[in-house]
Amino acid sequence: MKINNLLYLLKEGIKSIFLHGFMSFAAVCVTLACLLIVGLYAGVMYNVNILVTELNRTNEVVVYIDESLTESEAQSIESQIRPMDNILSATFVTREQALQDFIADHEGDSAFSGVDAETLRHRVVVTLEDNSKMEQTLDELMKIHGVADIAAAHRLAKGFSTIQNVLQVVFVAVLTVLAVVSLLIISNTIRIAMYDRRDEIAIMRMVGATNGFIRLPFVVEGFILGMVSGGGAFALVWYLYDFMVEGLKASDTLQIFSFVPFDELKLSMILLCVSGGLLVGIVGSWTSIRRFLKV
Repeated sequence: MKINNLLYLLKEGIKSIFLHGFMSFAAVCVTLACLLIVGLYAGVMYNVNILVTELNRTNEVVVYIDESLTESEAQSIESQIRPMDNILSATFVTREQALQDFIADHEGDSAFSGVDAETLRHRVVVTLEDNSKMEQTLDELMKIHGVADIAAAHRLAKGFSTIQNVLQVVFVAVLTVLAVVSLLIISNTIRIAMYDRRDEIAIMRMVGATNGFIRLPFVVEGFILGMVSGGGAFALVWYLYDFMVEGLKASDTLQIFSFVPFDELKLSMILLCVSGGLLVGIVGSWTSIRRFLKV
């Protein structure tokens, strides 16, 4: 394409934005708001996933060893557990260590002062990589010779998995709805611009102008609207995310929700906001002009 033609298309696209200033402004605002919601939700979901992962790791499985085994035989079971699938860590705990932990947890309670280490079992404290696979992993652990019993919080593990699944479903649903809304707004903006220029488009078609030549100024318009929306959304997500993090730090009751710094999310947010804005702008403009290209 010649430079003169390219400059003409760019000029026409930019001029159309200012010619329909209110609709362009509305399209940018709506798209920016949608990208802002998606960006903030993605940031919160990223942190919640980290929190759920950390909670998963605190949901330990205790593998009790048959009391007839010696300490060395019981400790060998730990080496059998470590290489198994879905095992994040495995720590052998002797009877004596278990008793010390038991007394420390019930400090000040005289009812447990007479407990003897021999009444307890050697054990292996196991942390799983994926709690959604807990039942399968427990079945494999029970097959190990010398394992007498297993204590595990099935409901808690299922709860953590449910939280992650719900978050993912909600994110996809929110993303889909907001993307459709943004596409409709930008499409309507482009349609109005084309409707105002319908006679000019018809004449251009009759004198032999290609569909691409007619379409590109409106694609440029959608591109610019998408870029402005994406850039603005990124700036607002950055500001509001930092504001939210500072608010959590200042709160005595919400400090449990420790969010990562925005620098850790910056690249992902740039890609999400800018690519989302461009996609909505270009697709919205491209799909809205088909019926106007028929004379």
